[in-house]
Amino acid sequence: MTLPTQQTKTPIVLTIAGSDSGGGAGIQADIKAISATGGYACSVITAITAQNTQGVSAIFPIPIEHVAHQLDAVFSDLNIVAVKVGMLADSNIIRTVAEKIKQYRPQFLVVDPVMVATSGDLLLETDAISTLKSELLPLADIITPNLPEGAALTGLAIPNNEDEMSNMIVDLRLLGAKSVLLKGGHLEKDESSNDLLILKDTVDELRAKRIKTKNTHGTGCSLSSAIASYLAQGNDLQKAVQLGKQYISEAIAHADELEVGEGHGPVNHFFNGHTQLR
Repeated sequence: MTLPTQQTKTPIVLTIAGSDSGGGAGIQADIKAISATGGYACSVITAITAQNTQGVSAIFPIPIEHVAHQLDAVFSDLNIVAVKVGMLADSNIIRTVAEKIKQYRPQFLVVDPVMVATSGDLLLETDAISTLKSELLPLADIITPNLPEGAALTGLAIPNNEDEMSNMIVDLRLLGAKSVLLKGGHLEKDESSNDLLILKDTVDELRAKRIKTKNTHGTGCSLSSAIASYLAQGNDLQKAVQLGKQYISEAIAHADELEVGEGHGPVNHFFNGHTQLR
C-alpha cells in the first residue's frame, strides 16, 4: 500500500529506533527533537536498551513480527512524510525495515547508522553492517554518520583531521544514498565542529563553534530527527540540514543547564520552549 506523499498541515515524522531508558538518546531523543522543531512524532521501537548516562548494560531486540506490526500500524493510518531510522541492532530487523520502506514509500528517508554510543558501547552487531549497506542505505535521501561510523561503513581509518574527512567522500558516495552528512564532532581538538554535506556532485561545509561540554548524549539521534522534521515541513535537503545543524548546536550549547545523571548527559532539546527555526 502506498500512501500519499504530499505535505499535510501536520508534518508527521516516524522514528524507527531503539528505546533509551535514560531518556537522552534513541526514541526518546527523537521524539523530543521532532516535537521541538515543529513536527509530529510517531515511533516504531526496534530494541529496548537498559541505558543511562554512563553506558548501556543490556540490549533486547524486539521480535521481528512485532517490528513489522508496528510499521504496518503507523503507515496504514498516518500520513508519514519523513522517516528517521536509528538503531536497528541486527540484520533481520534491518531487512524488515527496508522491506516496509519499499512497501510504503515515504517521501523522505533519513538514516542515522547508529553503531556506537557516546559512551563507546557497540549498538550494532558487526555482521549487520553489510546488511545495512546493501539493504537500507541505498534507499536513503541522506545518511548521517559520525567519523567512527563513516570508517566502519567505508573500511577506511577514522579521520584525525578535516583533510582525512575529505578523503572519505568518494567511498561514502559509493554507499548509494542520495546524500551524506559526515559529522566532524569527533575531531575534539578542533575549535570548530564542522560537518560535510556530500551531495552527488558537490560538497557543502557546515561550520559551527565547538561547545565544551561532556553532555552530548543523543546528539546524533537528535540531529537526524531534526533533519527529518524539517524535511517533513517542506524544506529542501540543504535547508533542512542547515536548520538541523543550527538546532543541535543550540541544544548542545544549552546542555549544561540540565542536571541529568553522572556521565554523558543529554542535550537540551527544549532550550527555548517550543523551538521552531526558520
